[in-house]
Amino acid sequence: MRAGIGSIHFARAEMSSSKGTPLVDSFVSGSLPLDSAGLQSAVDSLGVKVPEFWAILTVETSGCGFLPDRRPKILFERHIFSERTGHKFDAGHPDLSNKQAGGYGQGGAAQYKRLAAAIALDRRAALESTSWGIGQVMGFNAVMVGYGDVEKLVSDMCARESAQVIAMAAFVKANKLAGALRTHDWARFAAGYNGSDYRINNYDTRLASSYEALDRGALPDLDVRSGQIYLTYLGFDPRGVDGMMGRMTRSAMNEFQLEHGLPRTDFFDTATLSALRMAMN
Repeated sequence: MRAGIGSIHFARAEMSSSKGTPLVDSFVSGSLPLDSAGLQSAVDSLGVKVPEFWAILTVETSGCGFLPDRRPKILFERHIFSERTGHKFDAGHPDLSNKQAGGYGQGGAAQYKRLAAAIALDRRAALESTSWGIGQVMGFNAVMVGYGDVEKLVSDMCARESAQVIAMAAFVKANKLAGALRTHDWARFAAGYNGSDYRINNYDTRLASSYEALDRGALPDLDVRSGQIYLTYLGFDPRGVDGMMGRMTRSAMNEFQLEHGLPRTDFFDTATLSALRMAMN
């Protein structure tokens, strides 16, 4: 199990020839990076420490909830889609609807092709059968994490990472996993968050390793992290989003500064972050 801010722009990429109904949405809205208020809200709601929470964020989606094209990171689960549609698409679309889990195919943007094909069959079930954002919260958990329906959940997941993080915290709290997180019972947390097969992907040991590194080292800097995300959106490759000011991040930042007539710096100053935000509009 994987666990309204602004308006989402639903760009119509394909239309049904018979009824003109949308089959594919762009899923691009604000795409705003995590801010300190969002992180603190999530941490406070669970009564955990920041490194413990960052461990989940780091393991779930490699530390960022958006793809370079500004859509939320997702994973479409064919076995969930099969369940939520009464298995009626299993025979005709086994790659999208199947009693067996798996068959994910490529990650990243390729998952949206699978989602689009499922939306053409049953939009609501498709959205509910997809995990969303940095915490990979399943769409069918929308009500559990505080949303009226899956459309509202998806809208917020597209708008900002802070909403993704708060939804993740709500899932952890609803499933009574905050205690396991506080006591570093990674096996119990992994089983509750990702299901009984968590050992297949070494989910518990990866969480433990991530926490230990974060607890004894520097935590991600949210300004650096925001800068990395904006640079990625704009095509300046910082080689990942980790909130650390490394050589490749600095190089990408300096390239952006040069193109926008800004002084070269060794850190993301106010002027550079402001210019990055403006460049997104």
